[in-house]
Amino acid sequence: MTIHIGAKKGDIAPTVLMPGDPLRAKWAAENFLSDARLVNQVRGMLGYTGTYRGNPVTIHGSGMGMPSLSIYVNELIRDYDAQTLIRIGSCGGMQPQVGIRDVILAMTATTINTPSAGIFKEINFAPCADYGLLSAAVEASKSKGAKTHVGGIYSSDVFYDERPDLNEQLTRHGILGVEMEAAELYNLAARYGRRALVVLTVSDHLQTGEALPADQREQSFGDMVEIALEAAFA
Repeated sequence: MTIHIGAKKGDIAPTVLMPGDPLRAKWAAENFLSDARLVNQVRGMLGYTGTYRGNPVTIHGSGMGMPSLSIYVNELIRDYDAQTLIRIGSCGGMQPQVGIRDVILAMTATTINTPSAGIFKEINFAPCADYGLLSAAVEASKSKGAKTHVGGIYSSDVFYDERPDLNEQLTRHGILGVEMEAAELYNLAARYGRRALVVLTVSDHLQTGEALPADQREQSFGDMVEIALEAAFA
């Protein structure tokens, strides 16, 4: 057990999928894992462990934002020896060719600030995905027929952003979408020598204002979960 994770030793699998919403972790575990069991519920952050095609998998919430994710990823790696961590979440599209329900595979994650900034000091470290996971996710996306984009995303440390000038420059430089956790996941994976990938479903669009209705999100997010699971065990 740790401060934030009540799981016992052996309760956490080497492969961990991490949605931000703990209830999405519950939904994914119930729909994609066999014999899923609750292994954590400290502070309402749900974690489940089961199997996917015979492979042990944990699906554990990360909360919203990089500081929250940093807590869980640090503990999952240091105390439970997680080896592969894949964020599965939603994002806002930023390019005209990126549509609602499309999948984005984050090759890199640009950000203004992360919990790791104090370590890097003046260095602008460039966190990125594990290439093996990324290439496997590309193949999994093709087999599913999902419309997928591979490239850079932006990890914001604020949800209610009031920087239209920044969004304009990010779009100008090809950033595909915006979310709030990926950059710190990639930082921590690099620090501990673990594999990490971020797989996102576009739920709304900053340019068009279009948004996916709540009752349609689960069906669309299913592709993302399957791509992540297939990539983990390719």
